[in-house]
Amino acid sequence: MKNMTSKRKPSNLIYGLDDVIPLPILLLLGLQHSFHVTTALIFAMIVLQGMGASPAQASFFVSMSLLVAGIAVILQALNRKGIGSGYFAPSVCEPAYIPASLMAAQIGGLPLVLGMTALSGIFELALSGFVHRLRRIFTPEVMGMVVAMVGISVIPVTARNFLGIEGNNAQINPTVLMVSMITLGTMVSITVWSRGKLRLFSVIIGMITGYVVSFQAGLLPAAHLRQILDKPLMAVPDLSLLHWSFDASLILPFLIASLCTSVKTIGNLTTCQKISDADWKRPDMPNIRRGLLADGMSISISGLLGGMGQSTSSSNIGLSLGTGATSRVIAFAMGGILISMAFFPRFVEIFVVMPKPVMGATPLFAVCFIIFTGFQIMMSRMMDARKIFILGISMIFGLSTMALPNVYSQIQNPWIRPLFGSSLYLATILAIVLTIIFQIGLKKKMDLDLEPGKTGSLEIRDLLEKQGSLWGARQVVIGQAATALNELMELIFFLSLTEKAVHLEMIFDEFNLDLALRYDGKPLAIVGEYVAPSSVDAELSITQLSLHLIRKSADRLTVSEKNGQQRILLHFDH
Repeated sequence: MKNMTSKRKPSNLIYGLDDVIPLPILLLLGLQHSFHVTTALIFAMIVLQGMGASPAQASFFVSMSLLVAGIAVILQALNRKGIGSGYFAPSVCEPAYIPASLMAAQIGGLPLVLGMTALSGIFELALSGFVHRLRRIFTPEVMGMVVAMVGISVIPVTARNFLGIEGNNAQINPTVLMVSMITLGTMVSITVWSRGKLRLFSVIIGMITGYVVSFQAGLLPAAHLRQILDKPLMAVPDLSLLHWSFDASLILPFLIASLCTSVKTIGNLTTCQKISDADWKRPDMPNIRRGLLADGMSISISGLLGGMGQSTSSSNIGLSLGTGATSRVIAFAMGGILISMAFFPRFVEIFVVMPKPVMGATPLFAVCFIIFTGFQIMMSRMMDARKIFILGISMIFGLSTMALPNVYSQIQNPWIRPLFGSSLYLATILAIVLTIIFQIGLKKKMDLDLEPGKTGSLEIRDLLEKQGSLWGARQVVIGQAATALNELMELIFFLSLTEKAVHLEMIFDEFNLDLALRYDGKPLAIVGEYVAPSSVDAELSITQLSLHLIRKSADRLTVSEKNGQQRILLHFDH
């Protein structure tokens, strides 16, 4: 396992990325996340209902989905031989696959769902090979938007369960609502007001509370308890149900699902990087490439073994942040539990009969963290009109699929209809297309002349902030650059190094910001460290102080001369 201990643990975490967790706590955390994964089985049940699956098919599909989820979380945490990000990023039944899987289920049943799912994983595997070249498209703003939309897209299902709404009936069930509020209130109260390590288990305590209160309120009937006991304690999934088929007309819907899943995974892994490193600056694309490879493998494995399309879970990542435990070792405990669950039908049935209040409150708890983590990633870069339109248009039309479902249901073209059947699909595709369009005419280099003694600090700051917004630079870096440049211009004027204009060349990419100044005149002498001024060397001390402030803001200051022209370079790591 690759050592990533150079990352500084954020203060809000109890167990950081590389922290060792005591075995009892580790098992409870693994169990809690496993419970949370089972809430996503509702997406598998939607697909099963769409195909009119038999009880045997349903049991097989759910068991194999849990088995693959266990394999996937371990693959993602391994970070060996170029596979896996090395972060705790569990996988669940992916809601982005619901529209495409329902189409496959209605046309060819379970074999077609499995075959097309296995095929779609290959697309993500291919994408992982050149994702590092797509940084200009998969920007932090786009990835943050996708993370936020993942949380937003599950609100309708979550809210219906939370309120106890059945079918097309808009009537709220007061009993379900009461139990949902008790369940969610338990989770939130422990998270906000508890002390010590109790916060780690806020969700599992809340879920247990939800089951108990649901039973007392009649929402978990005795028939469901008998349903659990009627299942065998241990059983091997029936592999005779494992068949695959393919349909060329479904390639595009599954490719769209895979693309959305890929962008979501990029966003989720970016979230993992951000919440695990107090000094996070930008997405680590080589790490994301390894994570995409593991995610694509998990999707194909799921199709080959008989499960639903799997992908990294924003909810579980939000849960790990909410509980303050992001250690990767949880992945191995969780993976073992999920794999074991696939062979214990009675245990799995506990989650199949999960009461609606628990199915509503648990995702809602995690969605709070998912949405606002997405917003934080979006706002980690300076905004200009281009980015505002990219995010605004994408989110508005994405949300419109939930607000105006009857309008988009009129689209009959089977190739594009899945695009308008999901808020996540539509928002993701729009964000990518608009990002490509708005790259037109956007230069990463800017030249202008500055007048020593005339170009003031406010003018310099406005200039850099405007350009930084166009490029999507980090605001803190632009602030440091403005401070250093202003100090340098004042020093050039104070020392009378030139009477002519200073030419500024500003160059930016995702990793570097360089301010190169050229002028005709005397060179800037880089003197030693700053010392307190005296009556004899006051001028030298002022120069030392200015250089000290410049070096404090810039990551590197170099002075050179070429063809009789002086050149000063201010470099900033971005």
